[in-house]
Amino acid sequence: MIILGLDPSLSCTGWGVVRADGTRLSHLANGQLPTNPKTPMAERLAQLHDGIAAVIAAHRPDRAACEEVFVNENPQSTLKLAQARGAVLTACGGAQLSVNEHAARLVKKAVVGTGAADKKQVAAMVKVLLAGTTIAGADAADALAVAIADAHLVRRF
Repeated sequence: MIILGLDPSLSCTGWGVVRADGTRLSHLANGQLPTNPKTPMAERLAQLHDGIAAVIAAHRPDRAACEEVFVNENPQSTLKLAQARGAVLTACGGAQLSVNEHAARLVKKAVVGTGAADKKQVAAMVKVLLAGTTIAGADAADALAVAIADAHLVRRF
């Protein structure tokens, strides 16, 4: 089972692809899709959509997993996150991929053991679980964590 993990963000969307064989996980790929804040919103969303569509075409995952939207204190930030998430999920839908959605706290708990883990703890545990993997950055580490959590939380392989 190949799982695409997604950490959507308008500024930089992380993605990670893992293979789950029973309880055994192996890294296939990861990366980040940054967008320029000076670029018009519609173009940034198209970049995210097209970037994830290319990842799907290249790695042919069996399913995807994405963090659920969380509400920020800043409503504008929440709206931008939701728009980026919509572009990414549309790419998944266009490829007929089912998408499992997981709360960020649940992902952290599944990977680190506590739902209150910070980004550094998540990245460190991803490096342990996928030993020898070069991770493209913090957003890619978060996306790999989503894929890892999905493999453990949804046993359909």
